[in-house]
Parts: sequence; C-alpha cells; structure tokens
Amino acid sequence: MVIKIKGTKPSRRNFLKAAAAAPVAAMAGGQAFAEEADPAIIEKQPWTQFLGDGVDARPYGMPSQYEADVVRRDVPWLTADPVSSVNFTPLHELDGIITPNGLCFERHHAGIAEIDPGQHRLMINGLVDTPLVFTMEDLMRFPRENHVYFLECAANSGMEWRGAQLNGCQFTHGMIHNVMYTGVPLRLILEEAGVKTSGKWILPEGADASAMTRSIPMEKAMDDCLVAFKMNGEALRPEQGYPVRLVVPGWEGNMWVKWLRRIEVGDQPWHHREETSKYTDLLENGQARRFTWEMDAKSVITNPSPQAPITHGPGHMVLTGVAWSGRGTIPRVDVTIDGGENWVQARMSGPSLNKSMHRFYHEFDWDGSPLLLQSRAHDSTGYVQPTKDMLREVRGENSIYHNNGIQTWYVNEEGIAENVEIS
Repeated sequence: MVIKIKGTKPSRRNFLKAAAAAPVAAMAGGQAFAEEADPAIIEKQPWTQFLGDGVDARPYGMPSQYEADVVRRDVPWLTADPVSSVNFTPLHELDGIITPNGLCFERHHAGIAEIDPGQHRLMINGLVDTPLVFTMEDLMRFPRENHVYFLECAANSGMEWRGAQLNGCQFTHGMIHNVMYTGVPLRLILEEAGVKTSGKWILPEGADASAMTRSIPMEKAMDDCLVAFKMNGEALRPEQGYPVRLVVPGWEGNMWVKWLRRIEVGDQPWHHREETSKYTDLLENGQARRFTWEMDAKSVITNPSPQAPITHGPGHMVLTGVAWSGRGTIPRVDVTIDGGENWVQARMSGPSLNKSMHRFYHEFDWDGSPLLLQSRAHDSTGYVQPTKDMLREVRGENSIYHNNGIQTWYVNEEGIAENVEIS
C-alpha cells in the first residue's frame, strides 16, 4: 500500500518507562510492586494535607485545572476573520456521547449575538391564518420535549477532499456536537398561527447581524424540528443561539438557525445566499448539487489519533470513537488496525438514539508494530460509510461539504499518530 502523509507531526511524548519495565500486574498494564515503590503511591501528597475550597467557592462548576487543555480550538488560516469563523470540539478528549456545553463547536457568520431574552421576540408570518409574535415567556407555555441530537456542519471534514490536511480529529471531524435539546415542537407553533394550504416551505431567520436564513420544506418543519431554549438542561450558551434556536435533526448545521427571530411561511424555496452560492456540493463538471440536507452516516476513531498518541508500551489497549447518521441510528461500526485488510465489529456502548452520536470501542493487544486505523459506520437504513475514493469518483475533489469518507490514522512504533490516506 502507498501511504501519503500530510500535516504537521505532534510533539513526541516519552513513554512511561517505569511501567514498561515493571512486570505486568493486570491486563491493562498496571505496575506490580517492586523494590523501589512509586512515590506517588507511598508518599503523602499535598492535597491530602490541607482543606479544600468550600461549596461557596465555585457557584458555577468548572473543570479541574489539570484539564485546562481540553478546549475548543480554531485554525486561523481557514477563514478571514474570527467573527465569521469556526472552532472545533476536542473529540479526542471526550468519551460517551454527550458534548459538554462549554466544548460544543461554534460557527458564526457575524460573531456572537448577545441578546436580552426579555426583549427577544419570535414572529410567525407569511402564508398563515394569523401572523403571531411570541415572547420567550409565551414559548415556555407550550408543551416541551427533550431529545438528544447531533449537530454537524456540512463542511465538517471539508478540508480533506483533496487529501489529508489537518492533523487531528478535533480539526478533521470536530465541527460537530451532541447534546440533549429541550424545546417546543415547531409544528405546535406553526399550528397556532395556522398554516395555509399553499404553505409548503418555511424560512427561519436569525437575529444576529448576518440575518442567517435557510429554506426548509414544510414536511420537515412539521416532523421533528424543535424551537429549543435549553441544551443539556441549562439555557443555550450565547454562541449556540441564546435565547432560542432552531433544531433540525439529522440535517446540516447551517439550517439550525441560531438566535431565531422570525419564521416566514411560503409556497416555494427562497434561494438565498446560504443555499445557492454556499452550502451546495460542487461536482467535478462544475455543476453543483443543491438541497443536500441530510447528513450521511459517518464515524471517526478519536483515540488513538494525532492529538491522542499511544503513551504506553506494547500491550493491551482500548480504541474508541464515535459514529452518527442523519437518517437514524448506528447499529454497527467496523474497525480495522491494518488499513482495511481485516475488519472486526466494534463494541457499541451507551444509548442508541435516533440522529444521535453512538460510542464504539475495540480492545486489542498492540505488539508495537505500525497501525493503520479506520472505522466504518453502518446506519439503520442499511447505508455503509464509503471510502474517500468512492466519494471522489462521484463528486471529484473540488467540494467542501458532505465529506463522510472513511478516515485513516497511521500510528508508528512509538505510538505517534498522523492523518494519512492509503491507496
């Protein structure tokens, strides 16, 4: 196999030499007792000798100081200005399926709108029987629901169309988050206004300076869309659309309009900027696919990966990652450690929810030889995640959006991982 390697290598880390030299005490590689015992276990540590902060010291909980590097990161050269840019969820540092609110990726077109909820309004107009304006208090009086959904930007993995570019799953796949949304089914709000029989589309609009708009067919609006005001139990963060946003499960994130201020009902799509010059899929012949809303099944191994190298010697190890589909659930993920020569079924763990992330694991004994790690998702419709070459045969290399091709990490003998492609 030919391996093409691009990207900057992460800094090398020293292996845990003491652990590698000591006899193996457990399958996971724990240290056996030796003549020179580890000071970390036999000596009294500072935190055992002094009282810690009381309950009044941290009114809003924060992560440990030792987790300070678990943050969203951006790539400055991707966009011209931070107020119209993106940062990325640190997938390699997370486990389970829920993304903490402070780590959910951000995508802005005019920066973060800071809105007083007492002054915010949601208007319903257009082809309705009764145009209405709701306050936040009005919205809170509707029946509400809770659902766990992923939100993925259509441009997630977009820089990988022409080859391996960004070295780390935070940057290749981190334009995604998965949270529990609390909100009002959009159909209840539309029914309150009374949609005319000619109303076939809606146009949600954001209250930020970009006035983001997208056309959404009425069937989707009446199906599972939410007007959400909470995520993971607390109010939306400002960067996630506080005080209220649209949730469009399984469809590209650009349609999940933040800071939602207006919904117009019409009889046809509006063909605005974000669905004509942007968020269309450029094909090799120069034509573009439009209205490619659904996010196809996709997966990525989050550990080991370029930002999460193997830091122990050969022996038992745990591989993990996430998978998702905009069309349903993920009943199965296959993984390979040899670049596709042999595939095994990964172990799925945690809840299997519709249009949500799924967590998978694969435990194996690493002999210290190089690895070529890949994962391949199967969704509940029978769709199987394709290779990047399969996508390029259909769409060429000029696209930006909807790249759900299989990702490859190369891991060398020292445990250092890199973003590569194999052929």
